[in-house]
Amino acid sequence: MAKKDTIRSIMNLGLVEEKATKLADKFGSKSSAMAASDADLKGVGLTADEVRKLRGTKGEKKPLAKKGGKKGKEPAPERKKIDIQIPDKVPKPSDLEVKMRKMVKDMKLELPHAVVKTIADRIEGIDVSEDRVKKIIKRSHERFMEHQMDPNESAGIIAAQSIGEPGTQMTMRTFHYAGVAEINVTLGLPRLIEIVDARRVPSTPMMEVHVRPEYCKDVEDVRKIAAGIEMTTVLDVASIETDIVNMKVLIHPDERKMQQKGISVENIYNELVKTRGLKGLVQVSGSSIVISSEEPSFKKLQRIIDDVRERKIKGIEGIKRAIIRKLGESYIIYTEGSNLARVLDQEGVDQSGTTTNAVQEIYEVLGVEAARNSIMNEAFKTLDEQGLNVDIRHIMLVADLMTNDGDVKAIGRHGISGRKSSVLARAAFEITAVHLLHAALTGEEDHLDGVAENIIVGQPVTLGTGAVNLEYKPVKRGQTND
Repeated sequence: MAKKDTIRSIMNLGLVEEKATKLADKFGSKSSAMAASDADLKGVGLTADEVRKLRGTKGEKKPLAKKGGKKGKEPAPERKKIDIQIPDKVPKPSDLEVKMRKMVKDMKLELPHAVVKTIADRIEGIDVSEDRVKKIIKRSHERFMEHQMDPNESAGIIAAQSIGEPGTQMTMRTFHYAGVAEINVTLGLPRLIEIVDARRVPSTPMMEVHVRPEYCKDVEDVRKIAAGIEMTTVLDVASIETDIVNMKVLIHPDERKMQQKGISVENIYNELVKTRGLKGLVQVSGSSIVISSEEPSFKKLQRIIDDVRERKIKGIEGIKRAIIRKLGESYIIYTEGSNLARVLDQEGVDQSGTTTNAVQEIYEVLGVEAARNSIMNEAFKTLDEQGLNVDIRHIMLVADLMTNDGDVKAIGRHGISGRKSSVLARAAFEITAVHLLHAALTGEEDHLDGVAENIIVGQPVTLGTGAVNLEYKPVKRGQTND
């Protein structure tokens, strides 16, 4: 990670730029700084409160060590704790649902509670006789049993075919998202590749931020929330002029733009003063801000301009734009860029509905179960927008495979395919010679348990009819079968 990116990521934890720069200079990376001891951090100049901000937890946190005194891997930084509203109690089942569960039991049928609940919700309030309800239950049970899978069914191959065949028909274009003409989001085949590759940052990251009902009564309140989310730089609210003769940079704020963003000249001045290398060089002259170069150097002047142009004044790092759209009685804010942890902390944001298309970010903030649901939703939505109908269970299988170890893995040689126990299966995917050479050097064995390795050596796979052995004992003349 570049030093500038390291400083920015540390600042996202709530530290000022000066302290973030010192941490980046001494430790090199954000994870190393978070794993350092309290004494080392205080030696850089951090207060106890800033140490807690850096870690997101209390107390000293030392690097892990293996046996023998050698340092092991640095511990992963703890996830930022966010106060998400959760219902106090799980809703009780309705009377109809309880009655239907009893019917299922009396009819000696097996039907999941989720199916029973779905049926009960759909017929709630409709005058349906008991005999009619039993017929619905019986028919639902028949459909449920039809969709059961045999123990030796080739689930992975069928899921791969189900997703792969429609995937060849997908177009490699980008579309506007949900009627928001100002924001382009990658869809189609490139988006599906991003999902299965578990990319940390999508090519076009975006968020769908829902606003709480009490803030939707006045559109001005929604605009304030959007303004607080959208990152505003100096260049967004002011024009920048270079005075080469006097070696100065002149910033002329635009009154109209500042009023729209809720920013004053004082806000701009305060942020510029915090910028590294500009302390003592910034002055307010009338309605303008003047920055003097401390030495007569064109290179120094250009560096000042570069620092000033992209200097953040307000908003959340990574959110380039925020666009408001009304949906019924509620409002949704679509953002170009993503920063889920910071957005969920904003006042007025409905945490239960807010989401991002960055799967890895969801994993880091909300955990692996939320990431699994995100993979399913994003993949299904991508295929559905292309008019391709894929059974959700096949997508669920892919999502389960990517997240079953507690983190999000890619489907590729650096993820699932590269971790297969079979040498031949790994070699059949990519970099064949390397896998075979490494297996030969280490004396690795292949027990031919999977599909690919059995096909390679030319013998039946252990699925379907290949999962059983048939024996035929001919009857001798004069004997009969019992």
